[in-house]
Amino acid sequence: MRLSKEILATLSVVCLTSGIAMASTQTTDVQAYAHPTLFSAQGHSLLTGDTDMVTSGAKIYKPCNAKTINGKENVVIGRAVKEQMAAMNSKMAATGNTNFDPKMAAMRGGMAYIIANGLNLQQTAPNKYSDVTSAYWAKDEIDRALAADVMIGYPDNTFKPDQAITKAEVFATFAKMMVVNNFDAAATPVFNGQEIKYIPDWAVGCTNEVLASGILNAVPDKDKIVNAEYLTIEQVSYMLNAMKASFNIDTTNGATNCATQFGQTAVKIKLSERISARTSTVGDTFTAKTTESVTVNGQTFPAGSTVKGIVTGVARPGVKNPGYIEVRFQEIKDGACKVEFPAYAQNANLDVKKNPNIISRLLGSPVAMVGRTAGVAGRTVSETGMVVSNGTEEIVGNLSDALSDTASLHPLKGLKDISSGVIAVGKGTTNIVKTATTGVFGVCYEIVDEFKYIIVPNTANDSSLNPDEELTIVF
Repeated sequence: MRLSKEILATLSVVCLTSGIAMASTQTTDVQAYAHPTLFSAQGHSLLTGDTDMVTSGAKIYKPCNAKTINGKENVVIGRAVKEQMAAMNSKMAATGNTNFDPKMAAMRGGMAYIIANGLNLQQTAPNKYSDVTSAYWAKDEIDRALAADVMIGYPDNTFKPDQAITKAEVFATFAKMMVVNNFDAAATPVFNGQEIKYIPDWAVGCTNEVLASGILNAVPDKDKIVNAEYLTIEQVSYMLNAMKASFNIDTTNGATNCATQFGQTAVKIKLSERISARTSTVGDTFTAKTTESVTVNGQTFPAGSTVKGIVTGVARPGVKNPGYIEVRFQEIKDGACKVEFPAYAQNANLDVKKNPNIISRLLGSPVAMVGRTAGVAGRTVSETGMVVSNGTEEIVGNLSDALSDTASLHPLKGLKDISSGVIAVGKGTTNIVKTATTGVFGVCYEIVDEFKYIIVPNTANDSSLNPDEELTIVF
């Protein structure tokens, strides 16, 4: 089990809720509303547009009627793949190659790029292959993959960087990097109940090793894994990043056998407070208590140990823009003994059968109701004031420009300035109406939501993690 001080274990809680589709915006439009749910927008504290991209961990879908978690998805892999594909496209474009397509068959040069880039290989070796020139876009990555002894060229002194690499060759390369125990090297390779095609006899053992590693479960287009002779460059990237997520990687001695499996640790916790996609903001901290003893990095922590975490991303709920909370579990502590969590959460599930008791709901909800409605009312006033201030500044500026342009014998430009002012008045009026509407809606929404939470918490807890719900995170 791998620990990291730089990378914290992350768990994304995706909450499926309802609302109204987001209205289109322009750069001059209001980007924050008194209550975000109505327009699927953000609240007063603006978040970046990339908050739905989670850096690592497991994404959990929690429908309001769920008794267990469905649709577990490891989004660390998808995020890393997107970044790697973007970097690869950028590097190819810099050399004049504008034909990048992540869905195309993986080439040998692209494979070398994915491995060298994804594993951050540093050592290089003199390139002896005649077809890898200094101008080739992936020359540096090919040199590093060769130095790591994970790829080799052909006896005719060529590397053939633009030749498609077969699925069997991909599996052989990954098997060379991984150390996997307990698999039948001679068995017929079967994935998702189907025999994998285009696997020659020499590749059966390495294919079974890749299957036993589990990394293919994260790769999209499972049918292509079974039936195609070639995998796409995107699928190869998924394999590499899945390996990074579930294996301990050490490239000190090159890429051969650099990935070793580590044991799983299941941490069971109960949150000490309610964390909601409707109300939480980035930077909120929270604590939870373990419900069973657990050993993390060789240190045993008894039940009742404290788990600390922080909210690192929030997307407000709404139709076509499902809300979620990105929660990063930082450390586990018992007295003076403290250990950081492993780098990646491999899996997670949630027991939502237990609901917060009626006493806690009766005591907490009225206070929360006052705070939430006061917040909506305050944001309504402040956002309206901001719209009026910005609109007044824009309108007066347009009027000033119109007078100056007209006096400078540019009447057409002056007329255009007046038209811009009229448009600004229309936009400002629209935004004031939107802000006021979200304010009225928000106050009603928060009051109803808190009453609903008191009476039937199951209908409200789909957008939150609640006290007494037991969460199991597998590292």
